[in-house]
Formats: sequence, C-alpha cells, structure tokens
Amino acid sequence: MGKVMTRWRAFRSAEAGFGGFAMSHQVHGSRVGWHEGINGWTILDGLDGHLTSTPGVMLLVTVADCIPIYLTDPKRRSIGLLHAGWRGTAAGVLGQGVEELAKATGSSPADIVMHCGVGICGRCYEVGAEVVEACGLPCRPPGPWHLDLRAVLTDQAVRLGVGEVSVSSYCSAHDGASFFSHRRSGGSDGRMVAYIGLPVNPAQRTGLPPLSH
Repeated sequence: MGKVMTRWRAFRSAEAGFGGFAMSHQVHGSRVGWHEGINGWTILDGLDGHLTSTPGVMLLVTVADCIPIYLTDPKRRSIGLLHAGWRGTAAGVLGQGVEELAKATGSSPADIVMHCGVGICGRCYEVGAEVVEACGLPCRPPGPWHLDLRAVLTDQAVRLGVGEVSVSSYCSAHDGASFFSHRRSGGSDGRMVAYIGLPVNPAQRTGLPPLSH
C-alpha cells in the first residue's frame, strides 16, 4: 500500500494544473458520472465513466486489458473517460457516456472526438460464445472465439454518430514489455491508469507521459 500511495502522490505532484482527481471502484457496468467542484482525491463507487467540463479536474480509470475510451467535445471544452471491458461494452457504457455528455453540455455526437486506448487485441482475447453474443456479434461454431473490443466499440461509435474515432495499435497482452495485462499474467499484474483533464493553466502543466495511449 505504501508504494501505491507514493506513486499516486508522485502522479498528483507532476500534474500541477489539477486540484481535483475523480476515479471510482469500477464494476464493469455502464454508469457514468458528471463531475464539478472536485477538490483532492474523490473515489466513488459503481461508476465506469466520468465526465466534466471543469478545468482543474482530472478523470481517471484503471485498466489492464479493458479499453479506456477518451471522449472530448472541443467546441464545448468537455471531456470524458470510460472504462470498457466486455461487460461494459455489452451494457452500452459508450452510449451512456455520449448521452450524458449531451445532457450536460448540449453536445451532439457529431461534435465528439473519441479515442480507444491501449487494451487487449482480438488475437489475444479468447472468449466464450456468451461473450461474443453479449457484444452483439454472430457466434458461429466451432470455437474458440476471439473478440476485438475496440472494433466493437468503433462500430458502436459509428452507429451513435460520433464524429471522429481513433484506435491505439498497442495490445496490453502481446506488447507485454510496456503494459500490464490481466489475461497474460493470469491476474497477477497490476493496473495502468488512463487519464484526461482540462488544466486550469496549460502553461503550468509539467505532465507525465500517459500510461495508456
């Protein structure tokens, strides 16, 4: 615990443009929260997505094969960060994030820029038939079946009308020298943090290289 807290403190001190940090005990669901007026660390329960338009608030999710989804509406200077494993993807966490952003700021899906960050690739992600079907894909026997979560999320984004979508080329499993992977390690790896924020004063931001691209 001491090492973990030391790393979180180092992370916070490196991000001088931020006074509030929002994260959650993630549950692989589709609930998304809107955040304003956060100071210090705020750790919530049951959220798998965070949204804000408040400068100085940083949004964080932890991942180790699941996909971090970065959202921004540059016109309205609003941002979001979602945690999408297969359950969250199947439950519609992306659609919920886009909908909540529209409710809070008036964003149109066409105004939103989306990026799917580092996560496990389809070649490395072998799943059961029930997972494939839950994500809305045809399941043709015989297995084994492989699921490309970023491809599913990209397809969902297109159907939602998201204006611009990009996808990381990195795989958390087979690019193992650089990333943690729950699947590759059998559950023994740690977690990466994905983050996005609007600094109060961009010139003050010293920054760390992102741990999830």
